[in-house]
Amino acid sequence: MDRILILDFGGQYTQLIARRVRELRVYCEIHPYGLSAEAIRALDPAGIILSGSPASVYQADAPLSTPALWDLGRPVLGICYGLCVAAQQHGGVVSRAARREYGRAELEIDDAADLFAGLDGRQLVWMSHGDKLDALPAGFRVLAHTENAPYAAIRHAARPIYAVQFHPEVAHTPRGTEILANFLFRVCGCKGDWEMGAFVRDAVERIRDRVGEGRALCALSGGVDSSVTAALMHRAIGDRLTCVFVDNGVLRKGEAERVQTVLGGQLGLKILSVDASKRFLDRLAGITDPERKRKTIGAEFIAVFQEAAARLASRLGPIEFLAQGTLYPDVIESVSVKGPSVTIKTHHNVGGLPAEMRFTLVEPLRELFKDEVRQVGRQLGLPEVVISRQPFPGPGLAVRILGEVTARGLDLLREADAIVEEEVRAAGLYEELWQSFAVLLPVRTVGVMGDERTYEHVIAIRAVTSLDGMTADWARLPDDLLARLSNRIINEVKGVNRVVYDISSKPPSTIEWE
Repeated sequence: MDRILILDFGGQYTQLIARRVRELRVYCEIHPYGLSAEAIRALDPAGIILSGSPASVYQADAPLSTPALWDLGRPVLGICYGLCVAAQQHGGVVSRAARREYGRAELEIDDAADLFAGLDGRQLVWMSHGDKLDALPAGFRVLAHTENAPYAAIRHAARPIYAVQFHPEVAHTPRGTEILANFLFRVCGCKGDWEMGAFVRDAVERIRDRVGEGRALCALSGGVDSSVTAALMHRAIGDRLTCVFVDNGVLRKGEAERVQTVLGGQLGLKILSVDASKRFLDRLAGITDPERKRKTIGAEFIAVFQEAAARLASRLGPIEFLAQGTLYPDVIESVSVKGPSVTIKTHHNVGGLPAEMRFTLVEPLRELFKDEVRQVGRQLGLPEVVISRQPFPGPGLAVRILGEVTARGLDLLREADAIVEEEVRAAGLYEELWQSFAVLLPVRTVGVMGDERTYEHVIAIRAVTSLDGMTADWARLPDDLLARLSNRIINEVKGVNRVVYDISSKPPSTIEWE
């Protein structure tokens, strides 16, 4: 299997580069910008892509690749900051541009071979940079330029080292995918044969190698990620897998019954249900900070799993492994393990895990995006009712109640959230939306019902469109749907007298409110 390495210098589009490469059916991984030459050789990539960055290469502490990178003989494509890295490490001069270039620019192609093969002489591209290359490094030549960037695309004359100042990975560069395809197929010689069937086969073998003859628990929530993880684990180790479904008290209405019916009954998974709602709510009492909520829930999940493993071990034998449905966005947002990008929020199954655990984690989906996980689920034969479910946060409704989590607040939110799902499905929009849900706000407002004054709770409705959850736009729901949602929630959920709609995109907001 061909492998492309993306070295992350902290750019906002690093994950988008990975998506574009995978869409071209080439497997890729994101790694820290300073990955050693020895590690790169061990991974044996067909090519390497250097991401963008908010930094400047002339800063004292600027992130740079290992100098040995250029002597490995692997094709390299630098993007934006990646161009500056390639240029500076070959003796070029990079400085602050007199005029920052952001937005669309017209690219004049000077050499249409390789990187720009099949493209017309002029192309619209997307620029986002404040630095410029003042002097071309020795041994390099120009492939393309813009009015503001004389070295908008360059390559080494003898080595397969390419760099572009613009961003081919964004939709605003209309022919950007073709440019990336030229690098992958013409320059790197990739075959473009990576697909989900191959991923399933490889993942099953990796699970078998990791678990051996041992036993594993799988944290099963009923969502897409954990369900696909459970199906993969079951295919790999069969009855040596026990799925643990924890009712943590912050689930949606009817969730426990749905998991047992669909995943236990239809898929034949062995499920141990644990009612831990009281202990979770006790742990969450008095906590208002979102990060503390996430970490508290993460730690309590592990405690429940360890207790379940101890009970099962008395009749099954030791259980060493814990499988969970961690995805790439969970890792990216939770902890800066790939590069200098910042922590956005702690996902309970990544940064929220306690330092000491008696389990070895198995995370077969850790390098996949949500849409890829759905493809894996279809390969495994999961029912569409599971595969098409909208993402639901691991901490559940706890991060959709702003402020302290209480039984009363959960009752209100469950009813409101059920109405949102019911109406969105009835409107035929459920699968078009990335997520749609209700949020309970920590404020009360004055209203009037039956000629009487009320002072009750506010529900916010959140609905977004997205491809992978890394960026999202607020959904333009039809007016009549918004009217039905407001009317039903206010009339049917006792204790709510106002409904508002969230029209924030990500960024600058996140999808979840906490």
